[in-house]
Amino acid sequence: MNNKQQPQQQQTIKRKTILELDQLLKELDDYPNKKHPNRKNIIKSIELIKYILFPAFFGNPNINSNNIKHHLAIIIENTYNILQSEILKSLCFACDQKNNPSCNECLARSISLAEDLINNLPKIKKILLTDVDAAFLGDPAATSKDEVLFSYPGIQALIHHRIAHQLFIENVPILPRIISELSHTQTGIDIHPGATIDEGFFIDHGTGVVIGETAVIGKNVRLYQGVTLGAKSFPLDEKGNPIKGIPRHPIIEDNVVIYAGATILGRITIGKGAVIGGNVWLTTSIAPGQIITR
Repeated sequence: MNNKQQPQQQQTIKRKTILELDQLLKELDDYPNKKHPNRKNIIKSIELIKYILFPAFFGNPNINSNNIKHHLAIIIENTYNILQSEILKSLCFACDQKNNPSCNECLARSISLAEDLINNLPKIKKILLTDVDAAFLGDPAATSKDEVLFSYPGIQALIHHRIAHQLFIENVPILPRIISELSHTQTGIDIHPGATIDEGFFIDHGTGVVIGETAVIGKNVRLYQGVTLGAKSFPLDEKGNPIKGIPRHPIIEDNVVIYAGATILGRITIGKGAVIGGNVWLTTSIAPGQIITR
């Protein structure tokens, strides 16, 4: 090949690649003007919420009792602005998905939803404090609540989950799942934002824990690494696709302990105070107080 032919062939290759990529863009409607939420902004909003919830741990080291209200006012305003923008993108994204490009109601709804999340942050903090207490009291290796909050992956996963779940129950599309999967990436703990989790929840070690969308977890429950609260089977629609949204994950009542590697599948109930041993496989309900080791 001579030097004159080489640039011409390169141009041909570029054109061919661009045409093929353009066709693939159409498959997902993956054009830059599509109103996807912005991943970087979502990460920033979560970090700001952590600042608001626990300013001494995740905030400015210079804050003190004299200036904390001023700092929080600024951070809350910034957080609200980012949240409102990303919620709006999520709502518009859902409109696009339904072939309804009109977003006349999305702006007003995004404002209301962002306000609701900010207003619920004190409630979220209160329940997170019970999670921190559960981890500190439940782990003999924990030397302080500060250590738990700073370093335990289970607590980091629950901070994300409590935020994501609040958005999920308000029917915010896509954003809750992005938040939960950010945590999954960081901690190895996979909690669907739809899972209902009461206070005092402790995930010890955490790696490999999976909690499905319709799981219901009561008060003061403890899980160890590798536990799965999953679905046993998926009812299918007339086209052979799984039916979405139906209850299909376990109900875990208060004060249950589930040890490492246990797999609990289907819409079954693990009764109050039951203990499930390591590597147990369960697809049937367990009575309150029962101990299962095999």
